[in-house]
Amino acid sequence: GELVFEPCTLAGGVAGRSVQARCTRYEVPEDPDDAGSRRIALNIAWLPPTEDGADAADPVFFLAGGPGQSALQVWPLLDPAFAEVRRQRHVVLVDQRGTGGSNLLQCERGSLDGLDPRDTEAAFAAVVGLARECAAQVADRADPRFYTTTAAVADLEAVRRAIGAEQVNLVGASYGTRVAQHYARRHPQHVRSIVLDGVAPNDLVVGGEFARTFEDALALQAGRCRELPACAERFPQDPQAQLRQLVGRLEQAPVEVEYRDPASGESLKGRVDAGTVTGLAFMFSYMPQTAALLPLVLDEAAHGRYAPLKSLSELMARGTAQQMAVGMQWSVICAEDADRQHEAAASAEGTLLGPQVARMFFAACEAWPHGTRPDDFTAPLQSGVPALLLSGEMDPVTPPRYAERVLQGLPNGRHLVLQGQGHGTLGLGCMPRLLGQFIESADAKALDASCLASMSYVPPFTSFNGWEP
Repeated sequence: GELVFEPCTLAGGVAGRSVQARCTRYEVPEDPDDAGSRRIALNIAWLPPTEDGADAADPVFFLAGGPGQSALQVWPLLDPAFAEVRRQRHVVLVDQRGTGGSNLLQCERGSLDGLDPRDTEAAFAAVVGLARECAAQVADRADPRFYTTTAAVADLEAVRRAIGAEQVNLVGASYGTRVAQHYARRHPQHVRSIVLDGVAPNDLVVGGEFARTFEDALALQAGRCRELPACAERFPQDPQAQLRQLVGRLEQAPVEVEYRDPASGESLKGRVDAGTVTGLAFMFSYMPQTAALLPLVLDEAAHGRYAPLKSLSELMARGTAQQMAVGMQWSVICAEDADRQHEAAASAEGTLLGPQVARMFFAACEAWPHGTRPDDFTAPLQSGVPALLLSGEMDPVTPPRYAERVLQGLPNGRHLVLQGQGHGTLGLGCMPRLLGQFIESADAKALDASCLASMSYVPPFTSFNGWEP
């Protein structure tokens, strides 16, 4: 196509991995409907096939999650999952506008530190104030109204035309599944196949159902523990019930604790409150390997030993703090989801996180400039495109039932559920091989997925040395 690429290295962040690629920047109008509007540059990477002579005409576009994640920054973690795909296919990464190197909409969250989680009104006001400050910071270089899924779809189409590809294969992860579905609806003739991992239906209120889906994941994990003799003996109290008791106690009386800094080992002092516990439990639930630690950490805290919980909470918070561009996230959810959040509020009653979590998730919309969504935005995708849908059985944010809803509109689709797994399945077990086979054949129903039967539940740790053999 018309783009000129230069060698570059995609850094691996916390994983320490790096991938050699070719990168460029491509300018598009900030307002997709006004060619004369301010220009913004999209950050693009291209990874050629790894096998000599391979040059398939239709590349793979990977669409990152969030909303707010950078495709180029997360790629080194995902590159092994695409090993089979990359043998024959070009892969194209586009930092969605507002993320990574595409006019990043990021704001410091320092003003939220030290808030009392029991004072929900003060926390809400603090988020509104932060959004107002952030909007002022980016006003000279960005109009947040144009950083939506609809604008991102227009960008992807512009990139497709610029590289000269007639068709593309879309692989979307989490929020990226929303982008993939909308691209497939707007430009069906240019989509050869789609892969949706951690599926978000078009009518889903992003963030609105976290309290309920998290509760369901906790129940699944607790049920599996009761089925294992070693786990049931070590944790005779239901971990879910124990979590509720601990949260209730800390809501009344947060505790000061001495703990080890997870990076330096330095002895520090800090506070453990209800938000510390629910936040850690929610982050842990994304992956079975971390979810396996939760019963042990909760049991330690229930006996007054809070140091492991605090250290792990700090470790997880540092690892995720800079992964999402919060301004871009606000642009998406405020335009596409905020006015529908009442639809999901009732489902949060009686849950650990409660309705206030969704309220806080959308608090910034009171001050953040945001656009609108098309009238048909929430309509389900109806398409004959070959589609492979993937879910983790214990996913706390996009459970398998979401993918089943989307599958109803995809007659050439197939849904695979990975037993015992959480959010994000592309790199697990034999999935990289199945992913490669599907991209080549564009026939999900013909895949032999029997190799996934080896995927299993990760049993909880019974001590800090691990789980029972």
